Formats: sequence, C-alpha cells, structure tokens
Amino acid sequence: MTLAERVEAVRAKIAAAAREAGREPGEITLEAATKVQTSETIRQAIAAGITVCGENRVQEMTAHLADNAYEGAALHFIGHLQTNKVKFVVGRVDLIESVGSLHLLEAIEAQAAKAGVVQDILLEVNVGGEESKSGAAVSELPALAARAAQMEHVRLRGLMAIPPVACEPGANRPFFAKMQQLFVDIKEKMDDNKTVIDCLSMGMSGDYMDAVREGATLVRVGTALFGPRPPMGSPR
Repeated sequence: MTLAERVEAVRAKIAAAAREAGREPGEITLEAATKVQTSETIRQAIAAGITVCGENRVQEMTAHLADNAYEGAALHFIGHLQTNKVKFVVGRVDLIESVGSLHLLEAIEAQAAKAGVVQDILLEVNVGGEESKSGAAVSELPALAARAAQMEHVRLRGLMAIPPVACEPGANRPFFAKMQQLFVDIKEKMDDNKTVIDCLSMGMSGDYMDAVREGATLVRVGTALFGPRPPMGSPR
C-alpha cells in the first residue's frame, strides 16, 4: 500500500469505530506520529491528507522545522520533554501533549511568558500507574489541572495518556474508559475563560480503534501509516 492508501485505510477504521460507538467520525483527528521519518515522508503524509503531525524528539523536530516539512499541518510535541529543552518547543508547536509534572508545567509557563505567547498543552496521565512511564498520577491530576488554569501563558486543552502495552486485543479499553471519565471530570471543573477542554489524546497504531470507541478525540498513529520504524541511527 502507498502512504496515501494507508492514511485512507486508517481513516476508514477510525470512522467505523466512531460509528460503532454512536459518534461522528469528524469528532476524531488523526495525528501522524512522525518519529524518525524524513522531511520528504512528512510532506507526503500531509499531501495525503494528514492535518496534524506529532514529534517525539526535539532535535528531529527542529531539523524538520528548518526544512519547512510541516507546512500545511499543525505540529504537536508528543514525546518526553526535558525542562532544559522547553525553550526549543514553546511557541514553535501548536500543542504540547506530554506535560506530566508541575516542574515541567512551570518551566513551560516561564518560557511562554518570556516569549510573549500562550502555549496550548495537554496534561499527560500515567493511567496505568507504571513506574517506567512519565505522566502525572491520577491522584495528582486535579491539582495539576487547577494550577495550569491559574497560569497566564498556558492554556489547558485536555488530557493525554499512553496505557500499558496490551497483551491481547481490547485489553486497554478499561484504561481508555478511565481516561474518558477523567476528561469529563476535568472538563466540568475547569470553568474559567482561559481553558478550553476539548482534546483527549489516546490510542496508537495497535489500539486506536478501541480508543475511539471509548471517547478519544485525537489518535497518535505512526506504524500503521509509515510501516515499521527503522532502527535509530540507520540510513533513511
């Protein structure tokens, strides 16, 4: 299959899962996770209809920005973000999805204030309670969301999660359902004018249909669009 055909195939599966759940397919955005992809491949994906690209690594993102590779699409940062690299991301992406600590949140606020911008963010939730993963604990989420809502240069847009690796089909649905409930709860509590809670980012190549069935508004898909990723450092 060509890249354009794979984009269409993923969109069709998203639409089918949405209708199965009584949702409109237009409620869900397909985000291309472009980790280790070339600038040319990113351009091809956008030409095939991709409207949002998600980058994991600051260095790759910076190189692609220099190439104008994302022209015609929104850019999100979806990887683990170190505070010493916040200055390279704030104001350069439309959305930072991976804000999972107060320390990082405050660093983003400080950099956004310095740059004179308001940075849209999602709070990353460690919904499976895994020690190996970043993200705020479920118990920490209300306080973190309240703090974000107080900030002048950060706009909270919703939540993001990477559930545990599923051992069998459908195993992640309880985690997705839990995220949907957290999303609804946070949305009800955040009633200030600076906050627009409209994004629930969850689901990747192996489970995005289940994420859609449980309420995702944004799915981050890489392998299903681009095929298996080449090893890091290999010729591309």
